[in-house]
Amino acid sequence: MEFFENMEPLLKVYWYIAIPVSLIFIVQTVLTFIGIDADIDTDFEIHHDGEGPFQLFSFRNLINFLIGLSWTGIAFYSTINNHLILIAISVVIGMAFVLFFFFIIQQIQRLAEDNSFKIENAVSKTGQVYLTIPARKEGKGKVQVSVNGTVHELSAITEQEKLETGTLIRVIGIFDQHVLVVEKI
Repeated sequence: MEFFENMEPLLKVYWYIAIPVSLIFIVQTVLTFIGIDADIDTDFEIHHDGEGPFQLFSFRNLINFLIGLSWTGIAFYSTINNHLILIAISVVIGMAFVLFFFFIIQQIQRLAEDNSFKIENAVSKTGQVYLTIPARKEGKGKVQVSVNGTVHELSAITEQEKLETGTLIRVIGIFDQHVLVVEKI
């Protein structure tokens, strides 16, 4: 290839890193957008804010580092004459690419929301009696309570008088791990 024949050795190294790494990056990006995990897992993980692991040594982070390193070296090769300074700047930019990736992942994780229903989240919520609830724990009825924006129909008891269908209620506790204790509002 004529393109590489007259290049200085350091610039050749940068190009030899940049071309395959860029192709791998493009493939990883396409696979990510179609929903396929294109990373090779490693056993070394660091934990960030207790939210979950970031893998410091992963194939994806290696590619991010090499992208930053190689393209920085190519971009600044004719501008920075001292090769040691160029290599140092390239390494720093490569590490910055990895840190930027960590930052992006952290921001994406903040968007994650756990909408799974937990009965504990119904305590102190208000709702309406759906099926009459007998007085003083003599039987169960049903209530409709909105939790996390979703209406749930749940079994309920009361420690008060009988609550008829349509009565507005407040959840004051949980009985036997799956039955709400309610009171009239």
